[in-house]
Amino acid sequence: MNYHKLVRDRIPEIMEAQGKKPIIQVMDDQAYRIALEKKLEEEVAEYQESKEIEEIADVLEVLYALCEAQGYSVDALMRVYEKKHMERGGFSKKLFLIRDE
Repeated sequence: MNYHKLVRDRIPEIMEAQGKKPIIQVMDDQAYRIALEKKLEEEVAEYQESKEIEEIADVLEVLYALCEAQGYSVDALMRVYEKKHMERGGFSKKLFLIRDE
């Protein structure tokens, strides 16, 4: 079977335990970032279809990896998140802006 996609670090090990022989390639940084962006789209689509919490966790995993691939730490991401959250709020009030006058 052909996959041609980014997989989690332990997937080759899991496949080997199942008697499969995965053929893998380590990507360079640019290819890795492109693959992460494609993986993010894939995981978001899977969440939109299933609405399962496991898919939200997969989206988060890809976001963390993308953050680090861009040279940022997850701690830096959380600081930016908290700052924006304090300044602009979140989405808990379910507000839908129609227009301004």
